[in-house]
Amino acid sequence: MELDHLVRLDRLAPALVEATGDDRWRDVSAELISGGKSNLTFTLRSAAGELILRRPPSGELLPTAHDMGREARVQRALAGTDVPVPRVVLTDGGDLIGVPCYVMAKVPGHVIRGELPAGYADTPADRRAMAWALADTLARLHAVDYEAVGLGDFGRPHGYMERQIRRWTGQWEKAKPADIPEITELAARLARKVPPQQRTAIVHGDFRIDNVVYSAKDPGRIDAVLDWEMSTLGDPLADLGLLMLYWREPGDDTISLIPSVSHLAGFPSRDELLARYAATAGVDVSEMGFYRAFAYFKFAVITQDVSNRSKAGAMGGQDFGDLDDEVRYLGARGLELI
Repeated sequence: MELDHLVRLDRLAPALVEATGDDRWRDVSAELISGGKSNLTFTLRSAAGELILRRPPSGELLPTAHDMGREARVQRALAGTDVPVPRVVLTDGGDLIGVPCYVMAKVPGHVIRGELPAGYADTPADRRAMAWALADTLARLHAVDYEAVGLGDFGRPHGYMERQIRRWTGQWEKAKPADIPEITELAARLARKVPPQQRTAIVHGDFRIDNVVYSAKDPGRIDAVLDWEMSTLGDPLADLGLLMLYWREPGDDTISLIPSVSHLAGFPSRDELLARYAATAGVDVSEMGFYRAFAYFKFAVITQDVSNRSKAGAMGGQDFGDLDDEVRYLGARGLELI
């Protein structure tokens, strides 16, 4: 597939030379990394090595989505903390390739989607270590002093869940192909049931096992957290609710946009993962029914948007098929949880 219109290597190459000081980036190729459901991610290769380019999808975008500047900013801010993030090489507001984008270092290791690498984390001990690393990394993110790292204006500290429900309800109104009663009712119930916000933290917005890079040598170590598109300041339990959605158990229904290995033998349950986070972070998780229901609502809207963009050919050639039934399932499951 021809990708030049998406990455504009003729313009990007000189910028990479300037940013890295390495003339070998004048001869660069790009390859789309499949599996991304929102922003498009490319591996850039040259004799100098590999870098990663992030840019929005083509086509019409939902308001406030796909903000490359925010992604780069939060990663730069976290670079001096114990939350592992890739080094940002360059950012651009749209002059280089026609849309905002940024380039970051490629962190070696495993991005784990629908299956474990051959010979990796074969034992129950290794699989539990993977889970604990995920929970502990999320707790460390939520413990970062956002004022101290220069993110005091990265979002509004209070009223996060109320704004999120309004935002995603508005996104749903723009994205839905027709009225789906389950989603409409779930949005209404969420708006009536918002619990008090315990604390404010940097919220990742899409924290899951395939948005981190695991060490190739140690399954209990995460070397980078990726995909900061939806990061902001807010209620950290929203991140935890999403992690519960993504953490599949044996017997759970499959959601096609959520690759998983956590249902395999040896991985801990959702309740165990929740308990690990709660103990590490020192927080009350008694209202997780609400946050888990919100996660289903949010992911239903994201699924509908992915479906729309896939049908419109705006996903770099990736085809995710008909997702209407999954949107309805997500709404129904959210209603059960709340």
